[in-house]
Amino acid sequence: MHSAQSKCTKRYFDCIIQPHFGLKSSAFIDQTQIFSPSPQFEMLTTPIQNFNISSTFNYPNNLQFNVIKKCATTKARLSHLILPHGLTPLPTFMPVATQASIKGLTYDQINAIGISLILNNTYHLSLRPGTQILDQSNGVHNFQSWNSNLLSDSGGFQMVSLSKLTKVTEDGVEFQNPFDQSNQDKILLTPERSIEIQQSLGTDIIMQLDDVVSSTTPDPERVEEAMQRSIRWLDRCIQQHFHPRNLLPPPHPQSLFAIIQGGLSPKLRSRCLDAMTHPARMSKLGGYAIGGLSGGESKNQFWRIIHQCTHKLPELKPRYCMGIGYSEDLVVAVALGIDMADCVFPTRTARFGVALTFKGPLKLFKRQPFERDFAVIDSDCGCLSCQNGNGQSRSFLFQLLKTNNPVAIQSITAHNLFYQSQLMEKIRTSIAQEKFPQFLIEFFHEYYAGDVSSYP
Repeated sequence: MHSAQSKCTKRYFDCIIQPHFGLKSSAFIDQTQIFSPSPQFEMLTTPIQNFNISSTFNYPNNLQFNVIKKCATTKARLSHLILPHGLTPLPTFMPVATQASIKGLTYDQINAIGISLILNNTYHLSLRPGTQILDQSNGVHNFQSWNSNLLSDSGGFQMVSLSKLTKVTEDGVEFQNPFDQSNQDKILLTPERSIEIQQSLGTDIIMQLDDVVSSTTPDPERVEEAMQRSIRWLDRCIQQHFHPRNLLPPPHPQSLFAIIQGGLSPKLRSRCLDAMTHPARMSKLGGYAIGGLSGGESKNQFWRIIHQCTHKLPELKPRYCMGIGYSEDLVVAVALGIDMADCVFPTRTARFGVALTFKGPLKLFKRQPFERDFAVIDSDCGCLSCQNGNGQSRSFLFQLLKTNNPVAIQSITAHNLFYQSQLMEKIRTSIAQEKFPQFLIEFFHEYYAGDVSSYP
């Protein structure tokens, strides 16, 4: 069940959990030796002199971030993120509403789950329905009837997901229309245009346009080019966001996040961190994201990059790791100091008949025994599908999946998002009660049925 996720050179449990509790682990390497600043890692000399900070308007900051409690053992922290559409407790997981909706669910159902921050896709919404309609609807909150917080990505990820349809230059990203490839007209997404679109969306948090390459890209020169360009594009995004002509359109001020790039190279990540946390830039930013991960790298590489970034990122700004949704990844990312995460995983995997539980995923569409299994997905789950043991049975869902009935997808999607929400709630509670290290041990023990050898 978990074998594909377990193939890595180091194990989370060895490298993150065991050392904190004095358990024996010959594989553990002192993290401070790996990530201590090195004098040969020179700060990237991005032309900051061309970025006139004094000429930008001090746009009111819509974001309040308060750290409530820190774990004494790990880097986990409990905090409050207050935005114009309400309070979001952190750490949190953001479901992805690519085209202003989460497939299979209404917003009443999403509200009932207790989710207060979701992600919209800038690139796709710019094509359908387009900025004219979004402007006429007075922003995407009204358009999708969602009264809680929204974060919009910048469109940068589509450089990877639609790589066959894109061309990257210093100006921006040139896309072929994915909905009409016979149309020869190209779509140019520049840093300035990305900010313009996100201002039309009116989301609470907006992201810089970054140059995104897959984490497993074999060309180190391309990775360095992308990192350097992401810094230059950040400057252009800041200039666009704070330009006086852009003060009026949004119904409320928006908070801009930078995105740390650099692939799997600690050296490049260090240079990007130094540049993007420069006081001149940092003063204009509401928070920071770590981009360019979850692209096929090993778990060992994944957690080391997160650890390096959170070690350097400012303490008093939220930290967002983009594109992570596996339960074990979320738990470890929080232990390493991450506050926010997003991924299509819980909703996409639901469409393949996979239900997420604290005992590991259930592949309802594959296993014949589910045909006669009349238990719910999880008897301890309070979602509409499970109802603490009084909801839809696995047998019922199995039959719906066999006949391609969309009710199955809706039920499993609702369950998976409720599960993700409950996972983050348990994390927050354990931090508040100073029991997060104990939660880590109990989580991995239950998720892998006590089989330490299968830990990722």
